[in-house]
Amino acid sequence: MTRDAMIVCPQPEAAEAGADILRMGGNAIDAAVACAFAQGVVDPLMCGIAGFGSMAVYRPETGKTEYLDFHARAPLAAHADMWADLVEGETRDGFGFVLKGRINDLGYQSICAPPALRAYAEAHGKYGRLPWDTVLAPAIEWAEEGYFVRPAMQTFFAEGSGMGRAATSERLGFSAEGRALYCREDGQPKATGAGIRNPDLAKTLRIIASEGADTFYSGLIAQQILADMEANDGLLTAADLEGCAAEWSAPLEGSYRGRRIVTNPPPGGGVMLLEMLNILESFDLADLGHNSPAYIALVSEAMKRATIDKDRFVGDPRFVDVPLERLTDKDYAAGLAAEIRRGERATVQRLQATDVVPRDTTHISVTDGDGNCVSMTHSLGMPSGVITPGLGFMYNGCMGVFDPRPGRTGSIAPGKSRFSAMCPTIMFDDQDPTLVLGAPGGTQIVMGVLQTILNSVDFGMPVSEAVSAPRFSSTGNAIDVSNRIPRSVTRALEADGRDVIRNPYGHTIGWVHAISLADRRIDGMADPGRDGVAYRVTPAEVMSK
Repeated sequence: MTRDAMIVCPQPEAAEAGADILRMGGNAIDAAVACAFAQGVVDPLMCGIAGFGSMAVYRPETGKTEYLDFHARAPLAAHADMWADLVEGETRDGFGFVLKGRINDLGYQSICAPPALRAYAEAHGKYGRLPWDTVLAPAIEWAEEGYFVRPAMQTFFAEGSGMGRAATSERLGFSAEGRALYCREDGQPKATGAGIRNPDLAKTLRIIASEGADTFYSGLIAQQILADMEANDGLLTAADLEGCAAEWSAPLEGSYRGRRIVTNPPPGGGVMLLEMLNILESFDLADLGHNSPAYIALVSEAMKRATIDKDRFVGDPRFVDVPLERLTDKDYAAGLAAEIRRGERATVQRLQATDVVPRDTTHISVTDGDGNCVSMTHSLGMPSGVITPGLGFMYNGCMGVFDPRPGRTGSIAPGKSRFSAMCPTIMFDDQDPTLVLGAPGGTQIVMGVLQTILNSVDFGMPVSEAVSAPRFSSTGNAIDVSNRIPRSVTRALEADGRDVIRNPYGHTIGWVHAISLADRRIDGMADPGRDGVAYRVTPAEVMSK
């Protein structure tokens, strides 16, 4: 290790786990996997071994970035019209559908095949340096010894339902195990500072540390999962578990004002990021002024156009012919920019839109002393609420984001993954990485990442300001703004005929966690909207171990 390392994520306990792994001589991949396991313990509704995600791995020895895709796939028992007669609405931001009985949102039929553990094992097996059981040890310790409810966790725990979607308290209390772990005696979620211990999850992780990931997909743990699914009319079968895969692929690459942008391919959100950057490259954003009415109106129009193209064209490339060349083409973007210059306003089509904006995702950015970089976003989607007795982890609820109407890009199909706005991204200056970033935040993930890049490149902000500056989003027809954007600005937008929705939170619209490597100086920033931290590890700390 020849230079400082750094890890940034929304949970101090998980960041601490990753930093400890770096101090033990682990590399960025070891640290990211250890952090991911710990996140599944200390932020159990955001991610876990029954989730999904996307990981970027850059290695200076090759100068290349690879992506590990582990999006959740619909069970093989699913089919396109299984819920077509139950549709009630679509979320305003495009993140999923509301069905009668909430069958896609809560409970056993909301669960997709869970590839997250397979991905952690694949990344570690290919590039990790420390033993597998060493990497799991911090998560096991947190599960056994316990942690407390942090403010951002409690805020999420307390979130109510919206237009047919389950409240977080319903997800926490869906199972007896969830009620025992996360709720008070009166059934309400535990308060900030309350302790949580999860010995069942510690036991599960010990088995995985000893026997490897295969026990989850075809061994002892798989047997417990499948028995629970069968007893409760779940869709998952042995074939679904055995078919869970994490697949390496080449990144999507683009450029923005001379910087190289490396991001993830579909079904991830990188294509939206590149399309928006291409559109905005046609404008002098700095001249408009950061977060001025004109700037917000312009960027929002780019956001809407990318959202429209995503809804029409972007899905699982194994099932959908995604026109990547067109969507990432600068000439195509120039045409969209010309529409904006002419004053044309895009309209995003939504089915009986509701006001639910999901928050159930997390992120890790890490770089080690040798220059390896990892950016990983992973999630449960909307947590299903299901915890198999004795196992301690909650399953994803990814069936909720599929379009229950047949014949659409995002329609249900057996073995199909749904689009996700996850876009773990690395920005390069020539061959050197200068910004490693990503975010949780549903469909607003890509909007948070976009604005952090704009803040850095167009406005010259250091990473602390680029991440913490007030954000906005337009993934529907309204413009959502954080509460730190002045009312004088939003009044001007409204006077221009734009629908503006003010969020009560000052730090919102994605929660970006980033590391700057510009000028060979390493700085990190955890989004102030979560409880996160950036931990630095010096070469001296590693050598002293």
